[in-house]
Amino acid sequence: MLRGVENHSLPRAAAFFDLDKTVIAKSSTLTFSKSFYQGGLINRRAALRTAYAQFVFLAGGLDHDQMERMREYLSALCRGWNVQQVREIVAETLHDLIDPIIYDEAASLIEDHHTAGRDVVIVSTSGAEVVEPIGALLGADRVVATRMVVGEDGCFTGEVEYYAYGPTKAEAIRELAASEGYDLDRCYAYSDSATDLPMLRTVGHPHAVNPDRALRREALSQGWPVLEFRRPVPLKKRLPAFSVPPRPALVAAAAIGAAAATAGLVWYASRRRGTV
Repeated sequence: MLRGVENHSLPRAAAFFDLDKTVIAKSSTLTFSKSFYQGGLINRRAALRTAYAQFVFLAGGLDHDQMERMREYLSALCRGWNVQQVREIVAETLHDLIDPIIYDEAASLIEDHHTAGRDVVIVSTSGAEVVEPIGALLGADRVVATRMVVGEDGCFTGEVEYYAYGPTKAEAIRELAASEGYDLDRCYAYSDSATDLPMLRTVGHPHAVNPDRALRREALSQGWPVLEFRRPVPLKKRLPAFSVPPRPALVAAAAIGAAAATAGLVWYASRRRGTV
């Protein structure tokens, strides 16, 4: 068991993980740009633009204004995309694209939290169609992710139903704590970005992972642990018996995993609409 992960059986607790540059080494959304291009969802110009955005993200992350511009760009870009086609593309390429960039340290932490009896929740600004299958791959119990509005034709309208970013992540965590009985003082959170400070401040055990400069300063001033994850290791190497199922099974598994992982988000979104 990694240092800093203590075993508390009662009351219930959870570990909340940001995804990009915390659990995986790249941007989850931008990583699929080539696959979306090959699937005919985006043109060459858009593929090049997202590749550049990935470079900027890896070089130093995106600040608040850049994240807002990226949100607007991606919302407009996905307008008219067939949701089922997106899910199939993600399922088909999930292991090739995501498996090799999962940090070994993050995967070990997830295992340790499960061993300690805590739920694991992925809280990501990326879209649910991308995050949910990744959450299922990682064995997460729940997923909170951005959700786009889907029209009656089964395609994205370009409008955002729920944006999992900044303070809304913290709000989602508090809502989940209330519904699931998590003691936030016993909960853990991990992120690389200062934009997730509201999320980190919500729990009793915040951790900065590969932090940007602003988050590093805050973590040092608050005495929070600063973790450096540097070893992306494919699941095949972590689990020698692991094998990639054929494509139809991948699509089915992604659909089942998405349905399970998104339970917390569905509850949260319904609360925001006043239906619960």
